[in-house]
Amino acid sequence: MRIGLLGEVGASAHGRPVDIGAAKQRCVLAALAVDLGRVVSDEQLVDRVWGVDPPSTSRKTLASYVSRLRTAFAGTGADIKRRSGGFVLLDEHVTVDLRRFNDLCARAASGDAEEAAELLTSALELWRGEALTGLDGEWAAEERDRLHRVRFGAECDLTDARLRLGGRDDALVAELSARVVEHPLDERVAGQFMRALHRDGRTADALNHYRRFRVRLVEELGVDPGAALTALHQRILTDGAEQPEARTAPAVPRQLPARPAPFAGRADALAALDAAVGGAEDGGVVVVAGTGGIGKTWLALHWAHRALDRFPDGQLFVDLRGFSPDQDPMAPQVALRGFLEALGTRADRVPTDPHGRTALFRSLVADKRMLLVLDNAVDSAQVVPLLPGGETCTVVVTSRGSLPGLLTAHRAHHLPLDALPDGEARRLLTARLGAARTAAAPEAVDEIVARCGGLPLALGIIAGRCRIRPLVPLADLATELREAGLDALDDDDPTASLPAVLSWSHRALTAEQAESFELLGTAPGADIGVPAAAGLLGVTPAEATAVLRGLAQASLIGVSAPGRYRMHDLLRQYAGERVRATSAADTAAAVDRLLDHYLHSACAAESVLATHRHPVDPGPPDPRSGPTTPADDEAAMRWFAAEHPNLLAIQRWAVERGRHDAVWQLAWALDTFHFRHGRMHDVLTCWTLGLRAAEQAGTTAAQAMAHRYLGQAHSRLAAHEDASRHLETSLALAEREQDPRGQADTRRVLVWTLGELGHTREALEHLDRLRHTYRDLGEPVLEADILNGMGWFHAQLGEYAEAETAADAALALFRAHDHRHGIADVSATLGRIAHHTGRYEEALGHYRAAIDAFRSLGDDYQVTEPLEGLGDTYAALHRTDLANAAWREALVAYREQGRTAEAEHLRRTRLPTEAPRTPQAI
Repeated sequence: MRIGLLGEVGASAHGRPVDIGAAKQRCVLAALAVDLGRVVSDEQLVDRVWGVDPPSTSRKTLASYVSRLRTAFAGTGADIKRRSGGFVLLDEHVTVDLRRFNDLCARAASGDAEEAAELLTSALELWRGEALTGLDGEWAAEERDRLHRVRFGAECDLTDARLRLGGRDDALVAELSARVVEHPLDERVAGQFMRALHRDGRTADALNHYRRFRVRLVEELGVDPGAALTALHQRILTDGAEQPEARTAPAVPRQLPARPAPFAGRADALAALDAAVGGAEDGGVVVVAGTGGIGKTWLALHWAHRALDRFPDGQLFVDLRGFSPDQDPMAPQVALRGFLEALGTRADRVPTDPHGRTALFRSLVADKRMLLVLDNAVDSAQVVPLLPGGETCTVVVTSRGSLPGLLTAHRAHHLPLDALPDGEARRLLTARLGAARTAAAPEAVDEIVARCGGLPLALGIIAGRCRIRPLVPLADLATELREAGLDALDDDDPTASLPAVLSWSHRALTAEQAESFELLGTAPGADIGVPAAAGLLGVTPAEATAVLRGLAQASLIGVSAPGRYRMHDLLRQYAGERVRATSAADTAAAVDRLLDHYLHSACAAESVLATHRHPVDPGPPDPRSGPTTPADDEAAMRWFAAEHPNLLAIQRWAVERGRHDAVWQLAWALDTFHFRHGRMHDVLTCWTLGLRAAEQAGTTAAQAMAHRYLGQAHSRLAAHEDASRHLETSLALAEREQDPRGQADTRRVLVWTLGELGHTREALEHLDRLRHTYRDLGEPVLEADILNGMGWFHAQLGEYAEAETAADAALALFRAHDHRHGIADVSATLGRIAHHTGRYEEALGHYRAAIDAFRSLGDDYQVTEPLEGLGDTYAALHRTDLANAAWREALVAYREQGRTAEAEHLRRTRLPTEAPRTPQAI
């Protein structure tokens, strides 16, 4: 699929347009496409689509837009996936013209003039008009304005490349004559026009343009042209050969270290730097922040070298040694002395007074277009004295901290740097080792990339080892990395040792931060929220928030979503080793608190979701674990969605620790969430662990429960033999325990298995007995569930009057107990009955009510059958387009849930033109 943002927003697949809906839905697609392959949080999406004052239904509407887009994508290979806290447009089968544009511009920056001209020409040809045409709103307007500036910068870069090629270029003169009208006060454009005219033999016109430009600049802005344009004017006056390499006098400082090579990826970060700095006349401060080894200096120097023409008055560079292994951070006054001497100040004229030194520096760089790269800063206080006083200089600061003082007091732009994506990491490794060596061992390269986790320093260390040991196979180095972990990335040279680099960051922490960092590294799971972190650390949520923010500012953890934090895998290894070395005795107690937090919070959330289930008793929690209880059904589903990977991880940890009761109790707590999302294989995994734990604990009731839920999951996966085995065992155990409720619950699952095997009449007889059992047990919600099942099976037998009587009785009971999920279930049953009795409009109403209710409850699993029924009813009304849309949405859901039999039946009977999918593609 191709998605276009550089013009009217649109999409196409296989050469044909894809209908992506109205403006708001298009905006959702654009908001995901600009971050192709990356998770965009719900909050970001709502802000991009609706702005600062979204409607109360924005999240529900957003989910609807995403669902419709996924339906539109059916058969294209493109897909939008739900991830923790947001959505991601997968990049495997999608190309976006904006990403292609950025990639071409990034490649042009490192090429010669001819190659740069070709690449930039191709990049600019991707534009079909004004970016994001057809989208309204504040975000679209701001993004459109940013992209306009990026496009203008690429046009100017192309002009520079064409000028470097030399020779006559009549078309270039014509283009620049129009551009100077559009940008009458842009010195870069003015200089390019003068150079083109002079090269074309029109020296008088070039000089006249300078005079007109200077007059206008003085009249409108009250300033003279900058040094670069003035020097160009002087060279043309003296008829000197116009050479870009000789634009500045020898005294102009050129302190940048060599351009790092090779450089790979980071197109988004480079574009963000371009956007933050703005045009040639603009200055500003940018803080490039990230953990040690993430490639901050690498990025800053690469960008600086490709932007040299923006800074004709010189470039200053200093390593502030903020995290040096053997030296204290450099005092700003020492850095200032170096800057002053580079700017031509004699050593004996450098002021001794710190304020006088800063004042002289700011006077010397006033109104100059210079670049300052302040590398490896420890904090804002070290940087502030080095900031120019005006607005024409650009300052790029790299630091392991986020330097909030610069962000708030000096309007600095914050550019957090994350790990390289796998593709960029692979390109970097290939660039360092050569394509032949990496192509010969693709599996080893994949493992090296995965274990280095996108850290350029780690990749560089491995690449260095490979170059030193050229005869050693890459597979051996991958094995060394797998077996030795961080030790494989150690080196005698501390600047080329990842553990050493990480230790410098660790030493800068307070004692509380260091202890918290180490404990966070032991927490099972992908990330952690504030309440869970508070439980792990044994502090209040407010105290945990302060610690987490401090570690995030030190770039030792990252923000994965609002209120949630994650740690890079290599940092996690380092933290785990620090714990083993210093405080192993406290680690188990901390993770036990975390287990208590997750277990009690999960049980509370499950009790909100399934009020009819008998709760389990996990016992009293640790007082410092701080479990939470969600306010309602939606909040509980959001909590489970955010914590799901962590709950699975903590269950595995509980298995290793022998916390048997916690293992099966976590399986119980996850059950409703798993069933609503159709995660049958997760059910099997959790309850298999739960069954083993219950057997080891000798808890018969828990064993019966585990067998029951394993049977139910196998039944839904059409593994009826396995289902029967587990259910019969469950029933026998419940009978041994003389547990009437457990027996009834297991018989209820057995009845549904009978129905799925076609024994409908027998299933009805069992349901009638179960209805009385649940009534005697005082379980009206479960009685209603049985009545709804009776309605469903009567409908299957064509007994629609009996079916409707049972369903209506179920609906009355569900409504009396405000059981939303049951009401949705009955609505689906009534839709089926109405459809088969020819009441199609009534059926549509029931099906829509069921679909809306299931979606509001986050039940992806049960929404599929009413979707399929809705399509059937539309087809009966000859509303073919709506029928196909509903069927396709159901087909996508079936395939996502791995329900291959249902998907294939729907495709074969309703959508014969849909291409079948192999199991691997589902």
